[in-house]
Amino acid sequence: MMRVSFIKYYENEIAKKLKLIQDWKIFLADIEKKIINSEQEAKVFTQKHDEQNIKIQNLQSGLNTYHATKEKLSTEITRLSERELNLKSEHDKIIENLFEIYELTRSEAQAIAEPVTDSLVAKKKLSDVKQKIRALGSVNLDAVAEYQEVSERYALYAKEMTDIKKSRHELEKMIEELTQEMCRIFSESFVIINQNFKKIFQDLFGGGHAELILTEPEHVLDSGIEIKVSPTGKMIKNLISLSGGEQSFVAIAIYFAILKLRPAPFCILDEIDAALDEANVRKYARYIRNFIRHTQFVLVTHRRSAMEEANVLYGVTMQEDGISRLLKLEQPEDEN
Repeated sequence: MMRVSFIKYYENEIAKKLKLIQDWKIFLADIEKKIINSEQEAKVFTQKHDEQNIKIQNLQSGLNTYHATKEKLSTEITRLSERELNLKSEHDKIIENLFEIYELTRSEAQAIAEPVTDSLVAKKKLSDVKQKIRALGSVNLDAVAEYQEVSERYALYAKEMTDIKKSRHELEKMIEELTQEMCRIFSESFVIINQNFKKIFQDLFGGGHAELILTEPEHVLDSGIEIKVSPTGKMIKNLISLSGGEQSFVAIAIYFAILKLRPAPFCILDEIDAALDEANVRKYARYIRNFIRHTQFVLVTHRRSAMEEANVLYGVTMQEDGISRLLKLEQPEDEN
């Protein structure tokens, strides 16, 4: 019973660790799903941003055309009277844009300016530069903070992943060590139980041969167990060939072999002698005395021979309807 509790405890521990691994796997899968959703949202917003830029470019192109037409008509109407005013206004506008866009004064711009030999080429070059600037899009002032936040989350998840892999490795190593220890304990216990079974079988049957054999000795935890018995004067190939009483005696011998290895403080035997004849019942009941130093037995039985070997008898009688009485009888110790 202590061995079973020991194995059950570690099986529970293993189940808890496996569940923890499964919970971490689900958690990581959820994180990966969120990352994929974020990337998809980023693609959608990028596409929208490009579409807005195209609309802006079209509007800007139409606006430029409108201004050009308006300027042309104005020039034609007031070509002589307002030429000087227009040129001055254009000059002032250029100076203003120069400062607002490039943060340069007129003198600073003149210091770094290159002479223009072909105005068309210069305008085309200016248009190309503006186009490239527009293509860059708006500046995301929160990009640094966003990158820092994403980087910290990634580092946290990477650390958690490393811890999970480490825990998984430790759990697998622990499971392997526990499995090896269980195999060792089972193998050692099986050898002792087999020896006990051989001896107890001979004591109960008055001779013969009995043996427990593993069907897969190289995999003891998954192996089946074959029971080979041969009572005196019989050639048995299968346990079915035994009588019901003999099969019960074999089962009792195996139980006593296990009990001898791991004595239990308290044991209840519920009519396991039902299939035995009186001679074997007495033999079985007397053999129990070999274990009474470490184990207290409670026998549930209707067999006289078993009752005669008990130290104390308890019974229930109903002398009146609906009223049960408990009877107790202490038997004197057998001097022999």
